[in-house]
Amino acid sequence: MVIMSSNPNHHRKARLVEGSVGITVFRMTVPMIWGMLAVMMFNVVDTMYVGRLGAEQLAAMSFTFPIVFLVSCVSMGMSVGTSSVVSRAIGQGDQLRVRRLTTDSLFLSVCMVVILATVGLFTIRPVFAALGASPELIAMIRQYMVPWYLGVGLLCIPMVGNAAIRATGDTKSPSLIMVISGITNIILDPFFIFGIGPFPRLELQGAAIATVISWTVTFSAALWILHEREHLIETTLPHLKEMLESWKEVLHVGLPAVGTNLMLPASGALLTRIAAGYGPEAVAAFGVGTRMESFAMSGPFALSTSLAAFVGQNYGARRCDRVREGLRFSIVFASAWGLAAFLLLAGLAPLIARIFNDEPEVIGKAVWYLRVVPISYAAFGSTVAMTATFNAMKQPLKSATVFFVRLLTLMVPLAYVGSLAAGLPGMFAGIMVANILASLTAYWMVKRHLHAVECAFAE
Repeated sequence: MVIMSSNPNHHRKARLVEGSVGITVFRMTVPMIWGMLAVMMFNVVDTMYVGRLGAEQLAAMSFTFPIVFLVSCVSMGMSVGTSSVVSRAIGQGDQLRVRRLTTDSLFLSVCMVVILATVGLFTIRPVFAALGASPELIAMIRQYMVPWYLGVGLLCIPMVGNAAIRATGDTKSPSLIMVISGITNIILDPFFIFGIGPFPRLELQGAAIATVISWTVTFSAALWILHEREHLIETTLPHLKEMLESWKEVLHVGLPAVGTNLMLPASGALLTRIAAGYGPEAVAAFGVGTRMESFAMSGPFALSTSLAAFVGQNYGARRCDRVREGLRFSIVFASAWGLAAFLLLAGLAPLIARIFNDEPEVIGKAVWYLRVVPISYAAFGSTVAMTATFNAMKQPLKSATVFFVRLLTLMVPLAYVGSLAAGLPGMFAGIMVANILASLTAYWMVKRHLHAVECAFAE
């Protein structure tokens, strides 16, 4: 079968293999920071509005978080795999392969999410009963999860499509799509939840419907950019063997990325269990700290998505010198960001803690977190950059190994030992030390791998 592009004369230039490395990575990162913040605000605003309905509705929504996170992990993992394979194909100058990989990645991701959503739709009662929800809460959960499951396929195209767009070197468009999604949801939430004006009061169901509508808007925008502007969608069917080969490449990076994402709630649950030994105030303080961490690390997280595309293109073009320089710049950027975040959080710790809770004991414990753990944010940010580099160089197991070492081999044991030695501050110190040791481990691993790659390319 001869495969023809929707625009066979469109030639895609590997735009990230030339020009100043630092300026290129920085210009790609800045727009993504705004996109990341928009997504974070999306979740915060949803929770704020539902919280105004009452404690039961907020509890019902809280029960949905693990399932929502599980399905989102699949899309996030596939987006990592897509960015890796597409950016490398662009660097190699294989235009036909770029289109084929993008199209097959989107199809695979949608299939996986739709299968998960279908199973979820028919297992709402037993799954949430197993999680501990009462029959009354399950009825509320169903109001949210039914429209969410029915629309979750619309989430996949923007997430995976944005990864393909970033792989070309364009981070402004994906960031704009993320911002549009967040703004659309924030605007629609109160109308559908509380029944403002002609809209009916739908409460939890309204929150889900507003979310699905925001996905529909971003789905349309991402699909238009992919097909009409970037010409990344292949309109003809591939051979089965060719499609399976594309899927194999994406899953090679994507599946370990999914596993890496799933380590986060597992380690978080274990750390919460340690904090619970010091009472509910300690758990609340730990929650305040981790919520602020997401915002504080938005820069390094955004950097990692940009770096993945940069490294992928240059690795595909066999420009290891630019890969090494890009990683060096990223470590400096992440370290500077982490240091600034530490100084800001340490100085404003009491004020930040009071925003979340007004109980003196919670505030005191949260201040400990905000002044101890952020000491390691420079190291944590560097680790994020190095794991993104591994994924872009088709080394997902090395990336997963770094996260496994950081979260389960170092962080949980050191937090536990620290808590035994010095109570809750000791637990926070253990987390801080784990971040630093994990960063040193990642640096040693990535340095060795880059040396091996350079030797292989020189042969």
